[in-house]
Amino acid sequence: MIDDRTPVIIGVGEASERLGEPGYRRRSAVDLAAAAAREAGAIKINIMAGVRQFEISTPWSHAPLGRADNFPRAVAARLGADPQRAILEVTGGQAPQKLVAELAGEIAAGRAETALIVGAEAISTAAAYAHADDRPDFTETVDGQLEDRGYGLDGLAPKQLAAHGLLDPPGQYALFEHARRARLGLSGADYAAAMGALFAPFTTVAAAHPHAAAPTVRTAAELTAPTPSNRVVAEPYPRYLVSRDKVNQGAAVLLASVGEARRLGVPQDRWVFLHGHADLRERDVLDRPDLSAYPAAVAAIRHALGLAGIGLADLDVIDLYSCFPIAVFAVCDGLGLPVDDPRGLTVTGGLPFFGGPGNNYALHAIAEVVRRVRRAPGTFGLVGANGGFLSKYSAGVYSTAPAPWRDSTDAAIQAGLGRVPPVPLCDDPSGPAVVETYTRKPGQDAVIIGRLGDGRRFVAAGPPDGGDLLGARGHVGTADGRVTFSRELPPGPSA
Repeated sequence: MIDDRTPVIIGVGEASERLGEPGYRRRSAVDLAAAAAREAGAIKINIMAGVRQFEISTPWSHAPLGRADNFPRAVAARLGADPQRAILEVTGGQAPQKLVAELAGEIAAGRAETALIVGAEAISTAAAYAHADDRPDFTETVDGQLEDRGYGLDGLAPKQLAAHGLLDPPGQYALFEHARRARLGLSGADYAAAMGALFAPFTTVAAAHPHAAAPTVRTAAELTAPTPSNRVVAEPYPRYLVSRDKVNQGAAVLLASVGEARRLGVPQDRWVFLHGHADLRERDVLDRPDLSAYPAAVAAIRHALGLAGIGLADLDVIDLYSCFPIAVFAVCDGLGLPVDDPRGLTVTGGLPFFGGPGNNYALHAIAEVVRRVRRAPGTFGLVGANGGFLSKYSAGVYSTAPAPWRDSTDAAIQAGLGRVPPVPLCDDPSGPAVVETYTRKPGQDAVIIGRLGDGRRFVAAGPPDGGDLLGARGHVGTADGRVTFSRELPPGPSA
């Protein structure tokens, strides 16, 4: 007999629209989230949790068409609901999976019978109509309680990278990507081929998904060849290999206790149990011993699988967060999971092709995993959700097979991750140095992470046209607060 307090997912929903296509209505993020919630079968809601939109994810974000000042309750109002508690989660792609586990725990503890998680973005519409005479107004003022958890950006903007203007996701992820290439000893061409081979199958999945933003099948060569429509964003990334944030997409996941699911008449074959879950944080970027690795993500997935009592081989469907190739590669490397695993590594098509709706992608992944395990009762699905700059990772294992609620032991695992010593940093480096990793944006100086002879790490500007810098040896110096690296060693003293 399943305990009445056991949490289950009883409904999922998605909504989307594309500019210029039939049915396009210029819907706001609130409207898209509400449409997804209706599809999920929203009922009387005890807790309503919202995933934070990009336009409110940083202190400098901007909402060109206006926004709701209380997103969860604005969605609730569309549904005729008045939740006892409304939550706005911190920034990061880990948020949807983290919220599913957290609110499942609230239900298991008896503090709620139902919980609805919603998220949406209308970035494509906002970009298209920001300066239009007939632009829609998405401004809403909604009264009521809101637990706004803030941005959650601590540790995500190292001053050393900020000093060189490298705070954007493509730039920072490119550093990790090149670090992996250095570890593998691959040429730029060979590594580009590997990135294309990883993501080409994702395009096929996206092409079959009704809510995909870019449902076009592309070959590995198409994904990696620079063209006017596939311009280089930050070496080694052309545009097709990075998350597509100009989308209009919303998703919702509805949870209930087993007792409430029975009272609502939800058939048991629609219940999906969270068998395992974990939420872990990686150390700050410049402290990491290996810039190509993601130990927190690997540990999160292993712990979630361990709680579920299964292994990687027992999974039937897998969705790994795929904002950039390294987000998938690093997890596969750490788990020993083949990048060409026949089960596939995405159920949606991934963020560059299905779409990257701000912080909310993983809610779409969970919705699709729920559908797939329902179609094949007793099978298991994994969702891995990444936030920040390979900074925060939440994992969940789902199945229709009944399972009791299991609390995670994240704190002990997190403590173990923290015992690895950080790499020492140097803010005013001088002397012989070697390039550990780098990136370069078109027309700009390279940004280099390197090591001094004593092992200390530094960040420096490099030449804008210096070719491949991986492993390059040279000289680093600091003048007027600016750190620069040159391939050529300074001349020795005169005879």
